[in-house]
Amino acid sequence: MTMEIRVLRPSDWDQWYDTLELAFGGAAEPAEERDLWRELTRFDRSFGVWEGDEVVGTAGSFAFRMTVPGGEAVPTAGVTMVGVRPTYRRRGVLRQMMRRLLDDVRSSGEPLAVLTASEPAIYGRFGYGAATHSLHANIDTTRVRVAVPPGTDASDGAKGVRLRYSKPEDARDACEAVYARRVAARPGMLVRQPGWEKQPLLDAVDRREGASALQCVLAEADGEVVGYARYAVRADWDMAGAKGTVVLRDLEALTPQAYAALWRFLTEIDLTTRVTATNRPVDDPLLHLVSDVRRCDIGVRDSLYVRLVDVGAALSARTYRTPVDVVFEVEDDFCPWNAGRWRLTGDPKGASCERTDDAPDLALSVRELGTVYLGGVSLTSLAGAGLVTELRPSALEEASSAFGSTVAPWLPHGF
Repeated sequence: MTMEIRVLRPSDWDQWYDTLELAFGGAAEPAEERDLWRELTRFDRSFGVWEGDEVVGTAGSFAFRMTVPGGEAVPTAGVTMVGVRPTYRRRGVLRQMMRRLLDDVRSSGEPLAVLTASEPAIYGRFGYGAATHSLHANIDTTRVRVAVPPGTDASDGAKGVRLRYSKPEDARDACEAVYARRVAARPGMLVRQPGWEKQPLLDAVDRREGASALQCVLAEADGEVVGYARYAVRADWDMAGAKGTVVLRDLEALTPQAYAALWRFLTEIDLTTRVTATNRPVDDPLLHLVSDVRRCDIGVRDSLYVRLVDVGAALSARTYRTPVDVVFEVEDDFCPWNAGRWRLTGDPKGASCERTDDAPDLALSVRELGTVYLGGVSLTSLAGAGLVTELRPSALEEASSAFGSTVAPWLPHGF
């Protein structure tokens, strides 16, 4: 039979999502998670590959806005729910879906597409580059203490930070308000769209792995909520006593004092000896608050992959840390409308990127542009790997400095 791509209809969602689950091993998701993903699905932006009555491939995107260097929230397609039925691998299904998806994103006028990759090797050939990384920590709280800055405690001569428990559902609006104020401060963060405020509260029993229900602590200063931590506790005992683990879901704060107070609280919860955090920014201030970073078992892994769908619009949408005037020779086999020479001129106030016939200063592929776009990876580093070629002396240093970000990009908002 001939395979065909069709826009997803609500009546086909269950069959479509069953195929996605099969592509990821076949384990059924808890009902509350499945229901939320159905609610969030953009049917007009989702499609499947059918062969007869059988769904053999799934893909879609969300309409997000992502913070880029300079603080602008840029329209961005969040590529998601990509899966191929195991019996249809190596038949071009994924390539067919990626072609359709990027064509649709271009038609919608979104200059960027992003995704989190189940397997990093898959998406490079479609022009996605690993632009952010996440820090993982496993803190031995029997050996580590968290220092707090002046003003954290009332005894410092100030009112200090007050912590209080709240039911996660009751604190949702307060937490969302804190998150919203944090978004513009760090590239890679996504503006929360309506409905997505429910995602951080998902707490299916089947997902807890022996831990408690989700808990929430709010940090307050002068009567205002200025931070929060959502977490669970996994109790454990041996002959020596309690050795429970605090499993951090997410933590945000508006002040250094609230931030430190929340971390100190997490590391001092009774009957626990460990805090695990699986997604923190790589420049997390926590690294400078702990008494012994070696006892925190720090690890780093790739996180958000970025694809420039419209090179000119994407590079014009962000600002640059230092003045830059550089011509890129861009290779893009999958989206040939990007290929060729682009002149980028910019500074901390703004930028423009236009087609040019001028001689190129740097040669690279669109994948490398995606990798450096949010400022977390340097062009110099990629050049050291042979992925960027300098064609004009000093152009590499100039451009690498300009693309940098004062804070590491980070994706705390899964999709």
